[in-house]
Amino acid sequence: MMKPLRVLLPQVICAALLTAASLPGQLQSLQIDPADTKVDFVLPTVFHTVHGHFVLKRGTVQFNPGTGTASGELVVDAASGDSGSKARDHRMNKEILQSEKFPEIVFRPTSVEGKVLPSGASQIQLHGIFSIHGQDHEIVMPLDIQASEGHYTAKGHFSVPYVKWGMKNPSTLMLRVNDTVDIQIETIARVPHS
Repeated sequence: MMKPLRVLLPQVICAALLTAASLPGQLQSLQIDPADTKVDFVLPTVFHTVHGHFVLKRGTVQFNPGTGTASGELVVDAASGDSGSKARDHRMNKEILQSEKFPEIVFRPTSVEGKVLPSGASQIQLHGIFSIHGQDHEIVMPLDIQASEGHYTAKGHFSVPYVKWGMKNPSTLMLRVNDTVDIQIETIARVPHS
């Protein structure tokens, strides 16, 4: 026996939306609000671990669910690093990041590995170019995404081997600092209103 049209209609609409979202050429755009974004860093030292954060200036991401290609940029204010110590932050800006010369830290996504579901939980790998201290580096950022009604909560992390990438190690005779810093990002991305 055939189901009435009013029962089938929601299923047909959902199927059509999911099919359209997975077609090649269907670009999905997301706006990232700096107020809803945390960019934290963790730097182990011999005696303790330094925790701090940076401020996101702006961010947009576009991706094609069918092809996996991505574009856009997340731009961080390099001078906004705050570890709770003015002396340490001044040294970080002046000697390590050289934020007067390189005022922005930028991540430009290039591709998405995995499927971003329109609702519920997804785990993906976001590939891209991380620009810091005047140089570009390819990175892969694992992201846990929770999607609901046009907005996506994303949590990710990656490591920056800053000494290997040409920045100064802030270690002194008395204080030894790890030459890799861990970056943790948590943000909410929204579909822009048309």
